[in-house]
Amino acid sequence: MAVPENVKKMWVEIQRKYDFPVNAIGVRIHQKDSATLKVWKDEGIDQFQKK
Repeated sequence: MAVPENVKKMWVEIQRKYDFPVNAIGVRIHQKDSATLKVWKDEGIDQFQKK
C-alpha cells in the first residue's frame, strides 16, 4: 500500500530534522518495527535523513 503524496511530503520534511529514522509524526522508529522501516525505505524517506 502506497503512502498518500501529502503524507509523504510531510514525512520528508519531518525526516530532514533527524539523524535517525522517524515516522510521519516525528516519533523514532524502533529497530524491531520492521514493517514501518520497510515502508520508510520503500518510499525513499531514508534519503532525507539528516547526516
